[in-house]
Amino acid sequence: MKVDLTLGGTIDVAGREIAFAPTLALLDAVVAAGSLQGAASRLRLSYRSAWGRFVLLEETLGHPVIRKTKGHGTVLTPYGAAFHEALARASRASEDIVRREERVLEAALDALNGIASGPLRLAISHDSVLLEALGEIGGIAVSIAGSLEALARLASGQVDGAGFHFGAAVPEPGSAFAEVLADPALIARPVLRREQGLMIAKGNPFAVNGIADLSAAGLRFVNRQHGAGTRIWFDRLCAEAGMNARSIHGYETEEFTHQAVAALIASDAADVGMGTRAIAERFGLNFVPLGEETYFLAVRAFVGAERLETIAEAIRRRAESTAGYA
Repeated sequence: MKVDLTLGGTIDVAGREIAFAPTLALLDAVVAAGSLQGAASRLRLSYRSAWGRFVLLEETLGHPVIRKTKGHGTVLTPYGAAFHEALARASRASEDIVRREERVLEAALDALNGIASGPLRLAISHDSVLLEALGEIGGIAVSIAGSLEALARLASGQVDGAGFHFGAAVPEPGSAFAEVLADPALIARPVLRREQGLMIAKGNPFAVNGIADLSAAGLRFVNRQHGAGTRIWFDRLCAEAGMNARSIHGYETEEFTHQAVAALIASDAADVGMGTRAIAERFGLNFVPLGEETYFLAVRAFVGAERLETIAEAIRRRAESTAGYA
């Protein structure tokens, strides 16, 4: 089933009601067309009908909403523009909620009618073990995103679940990571632990033993993209070491996966970057460990704890047989 929800409702003004969606559409049309005739055409109304709706709206609000200007069509009055923006802001704020609830309702109706639902949609921060496990399970549509972007897609209803990490024992209070783990509308589970560190050109020509060595002259660093959990962790490690991360040569060079970072180093296009031990070994690179972190999956409640646990167990089995994972 395909569900298409819209924001409805009414605004009560001294016992008289204004329908939210039709009124917003009317104001949008005037702004877009620049004339009442153009607005009427956009809404497939007669000029008389469109004019009548504005007369009724102005009577209800007690303020003029539109003004005709000779040779310049029709514009909103200052009051009308402010009223329009208030409605538009409420509509924009509700878009993510509406999109998310469309997916929830679709799943509920499919289950009620015995219809096989579509694939589970996950946006995940890149991890090779996770991707391999999800590929084996099947019935899952995966998109790759940084941890923060994955959570944003989950919040907006674009996906049913998100895979993320943040390189700390507990998330920073008030962060997107803390919010998702505390959200009662979601089910979140730790699915693996993995070791991350510095992936270094074979032979470690710059004698890199930790974060403090990344300022060495001539060393070329390759970073992850903004919002990636690995980058968030790297920035925190630099701050803890008293280093200005932006002073590291190559800090602005970005790649979107651990493999892409490792490939640049292996091809001598860079000297060092942050990633997992498993990827470093796969590309024949040296590896200096920086710590372990937990990787989480969070899904909408309609997915169900049982299905999430099945996915988590498949990931754990794959992790147990891979270097640098637990």
